Amino acid sequence: MFDSLIVQFVVLWAVIDPIGSVPVYLAKTVGLPVDDRRKIARNAILISAGILIFFLVAGQFLLEAMQIPLTAFQIAGGLVLLLFALTMIFGESKPEQEIRLSSSLSELAVYPLAVPSIASPGAMMAIVLLTDNHRFSLLDQSFTALIMLSVLLITYLLFLAANKIQRIIGNTGAAVISRVMGLILAAVAINNMLVGIRDFFTQVS
Repeated sequence: MFDSLIVQFVVLWAVIDPIGSVPVYLAKTVGLPVDDRRKIARNAILISAGILIFFLVAGQFLLEAMQIPLTAFQIAGGLVLLLFALTMIFGESKPEQEIRLSSSLSELAVYPLAVPSIASPGAMMAIVLLTDNHRFSLLDQSFTALIMLSVLLITYLLFLAANKIQRIIGNTGAAVISRVMGLILAAVAINNMLVGIRDFFTQVS
């Protein structure tokens, strides 16, 4: 049980990528008053939490309503997670890519901070896979929700301490960490694909 919780924490940490979101937050809030920066950080986390909780609660029901087996979604989700991981490893790093996204001040909390920086497509798919109703009990899903919220809380705390973190790691440090997380995520994605393929053929046979 404890090992499973650690794995879920690592997966959600990788797809949400709190450290990789810090340079995005800094670049988009530079020059703003401290109170405004804190408000943007709080709203971004709350919006991200709402999106991910929606996928946690309703994601699988939507799939089943469209008659899409979760094994197919798991394979597709693993593939998308793998592509997402490869962009983290070989493409522009998350901070470099998302800093270039422009938006007005009123939209900062939503875009690019909440989506796609925090509640990324990879995070949405990961939370559905980690709360499969056929494999995990309500208690297990509750633990997953708590782990997800703890990662978001850490992200919020990192935003509040963003200036100090930026001085310590710099954009280069954030890029390196983002690529390491991408490598971990690639391994998780391939495992999801293999498990999905195995379960699919098991159900067919």
